Amino acid sequence: MEWFEALISTLSGWVWGPPMLVLLVGTGLYLTIILRGMQFRALPHALKLIWHKEHAGDGDISHFAALMTALAATVGIGNIVGVATAITLGGPGAVFWMWMTGLVGMATKYAEAVLAVKYREKGEHGMRGGPMYYLAKGAGLPKLAWLFALFTALATFGIGNMTQANAVAKIFESTFQIQPWVTGTVLMLLTALVILGGIKSIGRFTSLLVPFMIIGYTGASLLVLALNAGEIPHAFGLIFYHAFNPIAAAGGFAGAAVAAAMRFGIARGVFSNESGLGSAPIAAAAARTHDPVKQALVSMTQTFIDTLVVCTMTALVILTATSWTQGVGAEELTSASFGETLGVTGNVIVAIATALFAYSTLIGWNYYGEKAVEYLAGTRAIRPYRVVFVCVVIVGAMMKLEFVWNFSDLMNGMMAIPNLIALLLLSKVVKAETERYFKK
Repeated sequence: MEWFEALISTLSGWVWGPPMLVLLVGTGLYLTIILRGMQFRALPHALKLIWHKEHAGDGDISHFAALMTALAATVGIGNIVGVATAITLGGPGAVFWMWMTGLVGMATKYAEAVLAVKYREKGEHGMRGGPMYYLAKGAGLPKLAWLFALFTALATFGIGNMTQANAVAKIFESTFQIQPWVTGTVLMLLTALVILGGIKSIGRFTSLLVPFMIIGYTGASLLVLALNAGEIPHAFGLIFYHAFNPIAAAGGFAGAAVAAAMRFGIARGVFSNESGLGSAPIAAAAARTHDPVKQALVSMTQTFIDTLVVCTMTALVILTATSWTQGVGAEELTSASFGETLGVTGNVIVAIATALFAYSTLIGWNYYGEKAVEYLAGTRAIRPYRVVFVCVVIVGAMMKLEFVWNFSDLMNGMMAIPNLIALLLLSKVVKAETERYFKK
């Protein structure tokens, strides 16, 4: 098993080397330029559209429910453990590169959703769409479409399953002394309860859970920051200075070069907001709308909420505390940082937030996997997939964290490559749809 773990780690390092980081950020920058910074100009309009209900047009769920389903999959342990991992390995400067990934990623997420709705089709179990459809129908690359679906089906067991279950199991073990197999079993049963109802059940559930968990976690973070208000300017100073300057080892912190800040900031930013991976447009394709741009604008706000709001809250809580300089592990760093200000209550808040974030991600990513499996093998493969997905939850709860993260990074990278190719090839389509909408 050790040789396999080493192989996955090596492959993950290759996939997430400089070329991938350049491709991800470069695609976002290119889309930002040709759309003339649309993500900044249209953000207020996009936020209003979240609440707009359309009764006309094809689709299975509302704009809001589609956004909540995508956010359910996106706002996960990447916002808690992922941010902590970025700071532990890349230093405070990694947060700056997470922000940059989020800002250009808004354009990427927008383009993905435009194409997902434009090239979607009606299926036996509702609307079907996502990169596999715009790769095949729009870009004329059916083989790449098949590969994307395969990588997505595999990625669901990493980013959308094992990493989530593993993080919950670890934090529940350290906070409440609950054995990982117990946590895994409970998560497994709760996941099965929701996913059997399909996208409409998932949409209803996430529309209730996601706003509650995001507002609750953000509120707790703001309380900690209010109590540590004097440290906030210093935290921002660390972020901006060490984005371009290495940070030396001090106390229990190992130090980090600028290259590490960039690599781990971008990688963990993408892991958190999923811009460029091609996962979120699968949920966007289910939205009830007659115009691809409307849902794309709503989808764009997902990256803003995830990275520029939720991830920022976590980063500032960590950097206004001292645990990050004392060698505390990434899986416990956020909890320890909350605990410095709120005591045991802070540890409990992070444990509950981790469980809710992870659970919502399990629900959202299961839907992505279902659509990928349906594309690969038809509707008859959905039920067996659900059974396997649910069973893997308990496996992830008891595995090594490092292997789970490496596997997730590898599958994410393999998903991103065909999706980014499609975005670049179809960028003129995105631009034309955008100009048509705003001319109205």
